[in-house]
Amino acid sequence: MKSRWMPAWLRVWIAFGGVLVNCIVHIVPLMLIALLKVVLRWPGARAFFDRWLMAIAASWIDFNSTLFERLTDTRLHVTGLPDPMPEGHFLVVCNHQSWVDIPVLQKLLNRRLPLLRFFLKSQLIWVPLLGMAWWALDFPFMKRYSREQIQRRPELAGRDIEATRRACKKFRKIPVSVVNFVEGTRFTSKKHKSQASPFEYLLKPRAGGTAFVVDAMGDSLDTLVDVTLVYPHGCGELVDLFANRIPEIRVDFQIMPIPEELRRGDYQNDPDFRRRFQEWLNTLWHDKDERIRRMHESAVQEK
Repeated sequence: MKSRWMPAWLRVWIAFGGVLVNCIVHIVPLMLIALLKVVLRWPGARAFFDRWLMAIAASWIDFNSTLFERLTDTRLHVTGLPDPMPEGHFLVVCNHQSWVDIPVLQKLLNRRLPLLRFFLKSQLIWVPLLGMAWWALDFPFMKRYSREQIQRRPELAGRDIEATRRACKKFRKIPVSVVNFVEGTRFTSKKHKSQASPFEYLLKPRAGGTAFVVDAMGDSLDTLVDVTLVYPHGCGELVDLFANRIPEIRVDFQIMPIPEELRRGDYQNDPDFRRRFQEWLNTLWHDKDERIRRMHESAVQEK
C-alpha cells in the first residue's frame, strides 16, 4: 500500500535514506567482486564475475524501483514495452528532460534488457560511492573538450572519440544496453530557443556520439530501442518525484533494427556517410517529435 497520508518532506527523507542505505549495501560486494575481476584473470573469470556484478546491479535497481513505487503516486503510462531480451547488444536512444528520466528507464528495463550503461562525465568518477560503483560496472567515463580547449591544445582533438571506441569495444563480449541521450543535454525552453530547434518538443540531435557507438560496437550492435518520455504535467527533478509532485509519466518504446548500411562507415572522414547518418537520426527525431505531440494530446483527452 502506498502511504498517501505521508507529507512531502517525509517522503523525500525516507527516499534519501533508502537510496543511501541501498548504495552502501550493494556497493560493498560490488567493489569486492570488481577487485577480484581485476586480480584473477584465468580463462572465463571475467564472464563469471560479470554475471555476479550484473546480479548485484539488478538487485540495486530493484530496491530503488520499489522506493519509486511505494513513495510516489506517479502513474506510469507505458506503450510498446519490449519483451524480455536479457542477452544481446542494444543501443537505447531517448529524449532527455530531467534526472527522473534515469530511474524511469531503469525501473522499466531492469531485468528486461541487459544492464543500462550511460556515458558519464569523467568528473563523476569522484562522486562518493557511486563513482566507484560506476567504475566497477564498466560505465564509460568521457572527458569532453571544448572548442577553446582544442584550439589551445590541438592534440586533444579526437581523444573523446577514441575514448568512446575504447569504452564500447569491451561491450562486444557481454550483453549490454548502451544509453545515449542524443540531444546531449536536458531539454529547457531556453536551450530550445537558443538552438532555433526545428522540433517543437526536442533539441537538435547530435549524431556524432551515436555514430561512434555504432561504429565501435561493430556487427555486435544491431537493435535500436527508441524511448520517448513525456511528463504531461511538468517533469521536475528527483526531489519532486519523491515529494509526489509528478503525477504522470508517459513512456513509449519503439524497437527497430539499425540499418545495415549505417553500421559500417567513417563518420569523421566520409562526408557522404556522415550526411546519411544525420538524415537517419533527424528522421527518427521528427518521428519522435510527432509522437510526443500525440502523447500530450492523449494525456489531455484522458483527463
